[in-house]
Amino acid sequence: MATKPASNPANEYSEGSIRVLKGLEPVKQRPGMYTRTDNPLHILQEVLDNAADEALAGFGKKIKVTLHIDGSVSIEDDGRGIPFGLHPEEGAPVVELVFTRLHAGGKFDKGKGGAYSFSGGLHGVGVSVTNALSKRLEVTTHREGQVAKLTFSGGDVIEPLVARPLQSGERKQGTTVQVWPDASYFESSALPMGELTHLLRSKAVLMPGVSVTLVNEKTKDTQNWQYKGGLRDYLAQTLNTDPVIPLFEGEGFADASNESFAEGEGASWCVGFTEEGSPVRESYVNLIPTTAGGTHESGLRDGLFQAVKSFIEFHSLLPKGVKLMPEDVFARASYVLSAKVLDPQFQGQIKERLNSRDAVRLVSSFVRPSLELWLNENVDFGKKLAELAIKAAQTRQRAGQKVEKRKGSGVAVLPGKLTDCESRDIAYNEVFLVEGDSAGGSAKMGRDKENQAILPLRGKVLNTWEVERDRLFANTEVHDISVAIGVDPHSPTDTPDLSGLRYGKVCILSDADVDGSHIQVLLLTLFFRHFPKLIEAGHIYVSRPPLFRVDVPARGKKPAGKFYALDAGELESILDKCAKDGVPREKCQISRFKGLGEMNAEQLWETTLNPDTRRLLPVRVADLEFANTEGLMTKLMGKGEAAARRELMEIHGDEVEIDI
Repeated sequence: MATKPASNPANEYSEGSIRVLKGLEPVKQRPGMYTRTDNPLHILQEVLDNAADEALAGFGKKIKVTLHIDGSVSIEDDGRGIPFGLHPEEGAPVVELVFTRLHAGGKFDKGKGGAYSFSGGLHGVGVSVTNALSKRLEVTTHREGQVAKLTFSGGDVIEPLVARPLQSGERKQGTTVQVWPDASYFESSALPMGELTHLLRSKAVLMPGVSVTLVNEKTKDTQNWQYKGGLRDYLAQTLNTDPVIPLFEGEGFADASNESFAEGEGASWCVGFTEEGSPVRESYVNLIPTTAGGTHESGLRDGLFQAVKSFIEFHSLLPKGVKLMPEDVFARASYVLSAKVLDPQFQGQIKERLNSRDAVRLVSSFVRPSLELWLNENVDFGKKLAELAIKAAQTRQRAGQKVEKRKGSGVAVLPGKLTDCESRDIAYNEVFLVEGDSAGGSAKMGRDKENQAILPLRGKVLNTWEVERDRLFANTEVHDISVAIGVDPHSPTDTPDLSGLRYGKVCILSDADVDGSHIQVLLLTLFFRHFPKLIEAGHIYVSRPPLFRVDVPARGKKPAGKFYALDAGELESILDKCAKDGVPREKCQISRFKGLGEMNAEQLWETTLNPDTRRLLPVRVADLEFANTEGLMTKLMGKGEAAARRELMEIHGDEVEIDI
């Protein structure tokens, strides 16, 4: 008779194995998901952004940051002061909820009568993350004739709220937050002073008339920034070389009659064009610095390009055989851009990149007519700018021709199913490895023929992790990919000849579902194992097509529209925004794409191929992480690694969202 194996509690997987993180525990467990962990600057920036939002809303004129001798930092503003009365639904002081509850804040209500019309804060996560990652945090708020104080440690209240009447001489309104960051969560506890001073100065630039002060008690230094000249003075001081033409400054904001955008949405900008030196490029959304750019910068690029192109065509300045591209105009542009977006969608909690698709049209719609008018009023300056752009285009085209000549006549015959692009500018060209012939057909019709090539793949690509290099070409799909991109398979220690590379970007484009993710993994395996130098040189990308489409009926003066969501989280954000605009969720028609083949050419261009609105993620492997990544890939893709994969899934299975 078989005996029942003894129970091993250490390996048992049952209902009691599932742990539910509560309160601020998720932040402490995975701080890197919520903030930068190289140093504490970003958790302090969350507090600074709240102070700036008060000034942006017109309720504050002063922001003061103090670096104390004991290592703490305090941020003081003269805004309205955080409310400290009891929340009508939660029954706890509002100031306590703001600092202890994820997704609690005053910036979700964007409608009329809301506390903030435009703000950088969106997620309601910011200062609660600051609180969770601090050994101590003190909040003092002045409002309505009283001052209240509350103290936390590690996100928990250690000194309950105490309120008292204001005394003579105390300021009537405002908030002071003093933070003692917990060094155990950060690689370095030292603040990068260069970044901090740049951040504070930029806040002053973007809010003319607001005084921003930095006090360092250790060095006894005090710096103060207050600008009245705005973006022009700032860019003029920052540029390290003289511009070719005078700085172009402008702004545009939607009024109540605008049918496409909310009242107050728009941008202000200052642009300079130089022939040499590194361009200066800074962008902001509702005063939040977007160091990784985003769709508002794409809107500026589009507006500049369309205006310059229109001027060149009107004055017949373009030489025969020269084709102007957006980068020809944008390459030598320095700028400071400040956009106002009612409901900004950022990539990640630290808000380094704006993802709101409408921001492209928003910024471009104001920049283009303004620059067109300015160029035609200043024709001599317009011709100098045109000359700069045409020179860049000619240099780019000559470089493309040189690369083509080096290939010689012995190049392999390109795959018959490859639909190539017209341009020979390697840096500008892109090839999309598309799943299936039906999706390939839509991509061929929707692409930009000038610089986008399409290579359809039939079925799932071979798992090449354990395939010898000399056997790779036995697989048709792998053979076609290698010949199309113009680079032979190699190992990490090889020095392959990349001069035959035909495309600057090799983009994996698969469906947004589980099967598409599998194909994506197989292709990434191929490139990591057999084309590592392409990843190292930054040539491999992953396209992120949407999973949902939302059709919204007309509401008031706003016409009917359509929105695309990458996943269920973005779908919820879109539905929430529609509800705020007065369109009930049940009136929004939601479509789920089963695959790219369901999209027509126009939809595929708008969501996945258009450089201004698509989401294209670069594939990177840090030098120090190569060995770790190789070990993980062996576990995932190796034929004899079933036990290791099972262990990996048991440990991390609860972190995965399953698409069934």
